[in-house]
Amino acid sequence: MESIITSHAKEIGKLERTGAHSHIRGLGLDDKLEGRPNSQGMVGQIKARRAAGVIVKVIKQGKISGRAIMMAGAPGTGKTAIAMAMSQELGEVPFTSIAASEVFSLEMSKTESLTQAFRRSIGVRIKEETEIIEGEVVEIQIDRSVTGVGPKSGKLTLKTTDMETIYDLGQKMINSLTKEKVMAGDVIQIDKASGRITRLGRSFTRARDFDATGPDVKFVQCPEGELQTRKEVVHTVSLHEIDVINSRQQGFLALFSGDTGEIKSEVRDQINQKISDWCEEGKAEIVPGVLFIDEIHMLDMECFSFLNRALEDSMAPVVIMASNRGVSRIRGTNYQSPHGVPIDFLDRLLIISTQPYSQDEIKQIIKIRCDEEEVEMTDDALEVLTKVASETSLRYAIHLISTGHLVAQKRQASKVDVVDIKRVYSLFLDEARSVQYMKDYQDEFLYNEIAPSSGSDMVVDQPAV
Repeated sequence: MESIITSHAKEIGKLERTGAHSHIRGLGLDDKLEGRPNSQGMVGQIKARRAAGVIVKVIKQGKISGRAIMMAGAPGTGKTAIAMAMSQELGEVPFTSIAASEVFSLEMSKTESLTQAFRRSIGVRIKEETEIIEGEVVEIQIDRSVTGVGPKSGKLTLKTTDMETIYDLGQKMINSLTKEKVMAGDVIQIDKASGRITRLGRSFTRARDFDATGPDVKFVQCPEGELQTRKEVVHTVSLHEIDVINSRQQGFLALFSGDTGEIKSEVRDQINQKISDWCEEGKAEIVPGVLFIDEIHMLDMECFSFLNRALEDSMAPVVIMASNRGVSRIRGTNYQSPHGVPIDFLDRLLIISTQPYSQDEIKQIIKIRCDEEEVEMTDDALEVLTKVASETSLRYAIHLISTGHLVAQKRQASKVDVVDIKRVYSLFLDEARSVQYMKDYQDEFLYNEIAPSSGSDMVVDQPAV
């Protein structure tokens, strides 16, 4: 019974959630930044991906900050997908993603929320040297009292290819060795400052000690040279994490709870000064990151004014924005502007436009999503779903993949067929059919009799034909 429970727990641990952009592995560009038609989960949008590739290359060099890029295009043209692909390409460079509506909160001001997002996107590589002892364990001797009560003591014999040394062990080190299950023949690393023991693997010279070993056993070479060496350790933290830790007593606990609150500007100024000093001394290095703000048109004039000023700071990240609006009203004003963004702020932006997908590209995207969701689909069903996506929206068609798979499972079929797509298409309405249904039966909805006043500026969104 115990083995059954264990195997079931392992299967559950391997489950992974499939997100909207979990199939994206990168921008799908070659070394010359030429876009491949279908690569790393990205399909089409060659020009937009090339432009994003240039931005990624500049960010990786770490020589610019405070630049702003906007991705503008109709809904469902892959703006967020390109941003996620950029985050995959950047690797260790800090990448923060927020929605513009997150800025509006009762707990802190809008400018404080944006400041924290900015500081979260700037990394600091702090370098420090530490002394370590690294060698192969020859023998461990632990002396216990006859009564079993009292402190333990012992000796640890370590060796490299050049030397061998015996170390006296205290209670703390004995407990650490026992916890790590260190035995003779293991190669270990001991941090002298903290006393932390790391088990690197098993020595190749002891490979024949046992007839069989587990799959998790790693064999390594016996270290060379001195047992005690100095090693440079690099820690990467964000400016926001440093702010929170220094803003209050036990500030590190706020990092886990998320209750950071507003941080005083004086604290940030002192931290900036200290990090600048560390950079001059060679102890630290600034890593400019990326802040991605989705639905940028949701910000108001006060936020745009703050962004204008914040982008001029020497410690500003590269800000990437996305908007699906045309000429629309700037939030909080009666003025209209392209993308719902003030003209003076638009002047600062490099704008990347995304184009609607062709029918062949839609088909490729649906194929990729089927592979990601582990759904097998017949060619006829794929053609029907591609037609549905071109007539309604790509997002709606992608939703029908998993629901169609459930319907196919109910009729005990291994592949999703046309009949399954028709079934879920009739069960779930798209935007246009939903609006038409509401118009046909609007008398049966509540509050339908209340008409907007004549002076109202209310405009009802109409679905695209």
